[in-house]
Amino acid sequence: MKAKYLSILLLPLAFTACLKEPVDDGPGPGAGKERYVYNWPQIADSATQGLLNNYWNQDKYFNANNSGNATFNYWPNAHALDVLVDAYIRKNDPAIKTRMDDLLAGMKVKNGNTYINHFYDDMEWMTLACLRAFEATGDTKYKDVAVLLWNDIKGGWDDVWGGGIHWNKDKSKNYKNTPANAPACIIAARMYGVTQNADDIAWAKKIYDWQKSTLVDPVTGLVWDGINQDGSGNVTKNWNFTYNQGVFIGAGVELYKLTGQQVYLNDALKTANNALGGTFTNANILKDEGAGDGGLFKGILVRYLMLLITDGGISSTDAAKFANFLQLNAETLWVKGTAKPQVIFNKNWTTIAANSDLTEQLSGEMVIDAAYHLKQMGLIK
Repeated sequence: MKAKYLSILLLPLAFTACLKEPVDDGPGPGAGKERYVYNWPQIADSATQGLLNNYWNQDKYFNANNSGNATFNYWPNAHALDVLVDAYIRKNDPAIKTRMDDLLAGMKVKNGNTYINHFYDDMEWMTLACLRAFEATGDTKYKDVAVLLWNDIKGGWDDVWGGGIHWNKDKSKNYKNTPANAPACIIAARMYGVTQNADDIAWAKKIYDWQKSTLVDPVTGLVWDGINQDGSGNVTKNWNFTYNQGVFIGAGVELYKLTGQQVYLNDALKTANNALGGTFTNANILKDEGAGDGGLFKGILVRYLMLLITDGGISSTDAAKFANFLQLNAETLWVKGTAKPQVIFNKNWTTIAANSDLTEQLSGEMVIDAAYHLKQMGLIK
């Protein structure tokens, strides 16, 4: 029996109520409705179940896709933990906490009985997920993993290109990028809240200053991917992705919260407004950035746009603009880009696909959860 089918039998009883057809009141042929009725709590629960039904491996990790590829990939599984934290916050369900614990244990085994990884950015995604898991549950094993990883990540910093954290531990390539630095800034700011170690504030500011001066367009707020990617010593300015925008937004919000300095929030708003301006969208829908790693990129932007709304202290006008954008993307994905009743999300949020990588599924989970919270906050109808 394949693991994904066995996993259905092993699902906690708390999820069995969702095993029927997911919420789907139209529109469509014969729906007879002028407006789709979005029940975001039930849709979010169906999304969580879709992840567990179609990707969970009995060896306590998530498969690379829903069609039999059981490859373990570290960084998508780190984001899967983040998505389970989202579900736990929504439901406060012990069954979800059990699955989080299983994933934490399984990732260590699949990564060679350690959480330390060759890629600094991969460890950073895991650190962020563990910090959120600790905040949500109070379980100190998540904090312990986060501290372990953070201490290792700091070793990736050196003075090549004026500072910054390397992409991976092969430092001879001297490639430093946004995914290894902006998330590290978020970690440092949040770690201070856990440890009250003033060194973490210094780290957050130091990393942010390098990131902003090296990999952000001062005019538009566009966040570039990295420096020396091609060995030239130059910043690659024509290789741009949604997740880089997201993590710089998140870094700005966290430092604004930590310091109260408006410049950080202004930076976040500039980048957010630029991200919605057309480079990464088509008719206000986030573009398809491919399968594999690219499938996860726009979900990360969604997560940190939500942080800007919830924690940025932005104006009601700005909050409404970003909320409406996320609402449109969530509604479009659910109606046009979701295979039902399996609840499989496509990398293109305007078309349906029966098969999907874990990365693509996770991006869909993030925008659906965003819509749930925006509804709870009264920011969308």
